[in-house]
Amino acid sequence: MTSINTNTSAQAALQTLRSVNQGLNQTQNHVSSGYRVEKASDNAAYWSIATTMRSDNKALSAVSDALGVGAAKVDTAYTAMSSAIDVVGDIKAKLVAATENGVDKAKVQEEIGQLQQQLLSIAQSASFNGENWVAGATGTKSVVSSFVRDGSNAVSVTTTDYVLSSGSMGNVLFGMSGGQVETSTGILGTSNGTVGSIFSMSITNFTAGQIQTALTNVESALKSMTSAGAALGSLSKRIDNQDDFVNALSDSIDSGIGRLVDANMEEESSKLSALQTQQQLAIQSLSIANSSSQNILSLFR
Repeated sequence: MTSINTNTSAQAALQTLRSVNQGLNQTQNHVSSGYRVEKASDNAAYWSIATTMRSDNKALSAVSDALGVGAAKVDTAYTAMSSAIDVVGDIKAKLVAATENGVDKAKVQEEIGQLQQQLLSIAQSASFNGENWVAGATGTKSVVSSFVRDGSNAVSVTTTDYVLSSGSMGNVLFGMSGGQVETSTGILGTSNGTVGSIFSMSITNFTAGQIQTALTNVESALKSMTSAGAALGSLSKRIDNQDDFVNALSDSIDSGIGRLVDANMEEESSKLSALQTQQQLAIQSLSIANSSSQNILSLFR
């Protein structure tokens, strides 16, 4: 039966065209945005995971920046400690020269005095962003090392600590008081016996025994400074490794997010071509269905 009120063929063709247009619009959105899951309505579970991991990646980026600042602090301290070791080695050489009979100790002391002032200059200038790790009071310095999300979804920021010690066997050249370098504490400032500290000693009137004591003190200071330099070097290496890991982890997270939400462009291209063809056929089918009702007029001629 043919009805002029209800064209079931046209209705079916129109429904097909609507379905094709809906699929075509979706595919075009995928192609233009590059995302298969762009909104929560596309896939709530994947969108939620991707959004959380993107926020974690931003935190990891901040950790990478913080590691850069921490690395700069450690490198500054290591450079200062290494330079101080060289200067103390020169003082050691001057003390050895002073043990020779007939050497003018006053002249040797003039050279040692210049080296002592150089040590103070090194300690004072070894500051990065207001922090000095070779001239400081007893305390703990920290650098951010990682952002962690554990199995229970709790988040935390971990740090790597470096504990300062201003004793003669510690790891700072001098202590710090009121924001100023304190030359009576630290490896170079702490007095050892009758000859004073490395920084304050004056060998002009030293006896041979006192020079020997001074040499022993210098050797002990070099041991402490070498140990501090090794610790700073290890910390610098750890920061470098952590920075490499954070960058690799960030790339892995980006890749994982892409697997969840990125569109497969080859697949979307094929779907787009197929849907465009289906759209043309659906339009033609609807046109045929609409024209069929015109045939009824021939019955009344």
